[in-house]
Amino acid sequence: MSDEQLSAIFSKDLAASYDEKFAKLAPMKDALHLSIRILLSDLPENSNILCVGAGTGTELLYLAEAFPLWQFTVVEPATAMLDICRQRAELNGITSRCSFHNGYLDSLPRNELFDAATCLLVSQFILDKTERSGFFAEIAERLCSGGYLISADLSGDSSSIEFKSLFEVWLKMLAYSGMSEEQLQGYQDNFGQDIAILPRQEIAEMITESGFEQPTLFLQTLLIHAWCSQRI
Repeated sequence: MSDEQLSAIFSKDLAASYDEKFAKLAPMKDALHLSIRILLSDLPENSNILCVGAGTGTELLYLAEAFPLWQFTVVEPATAMLDICRQRAELNGITSRCSFHNGYLDSLPRNELFDAATCLLVSQFILDKTERSGFFAEIAERLCSGGYLISADLSGDSSSIEFKSLFEVWLKMLAYSGMSEEQLQGYQDNFGQDIAILPRQEIAEMITESGFEQPTLFLQTLLIHAWCSQRI
């Protein structure tokens, strides 16, 4: 995705209202964060965590509160989103534990390895399969041996009956979140153009081929699938 497309999708206005916009869906987010907390609970108390595409910093704030000695490197190419993330980190008193990188993962200095990386609803924006695999490989190269990858994306076999039924529920969820009928129609008409919806097995294979062990699908909330794996 180009910088122009990124700026158009994650504009300053959207960043300012992003969390409020999806406030009604907080239980889905909470379930994901709780699962991540449990999965990473055996890491050392002074662990170094990489948050890739951290957006407004929701998982950053959650993990920082749960593990008060962890250090975080936040990578986010959308400037407007990163600005909100910085503000929230400052308000919550965790700025000293954070390093913020406004850019993509490939431009992050290679001066440290991480104990775990989170990548939530990020890789789905990489439309080219080869580039998407390379993205996971880039994360693997920045993790310690045995380091955890927590990745979540929209996934499904769009040609299947199951997906079509689930997509109808997904649209109902968006309507519940506050989307207007006009917005829902636009979303439905453009679905799959800005994001790559792949069957979960394809995504699992990408992760495995990028230097990780066979990933475990630890959570599914409608179309959102979340995997955990460790670097080989």
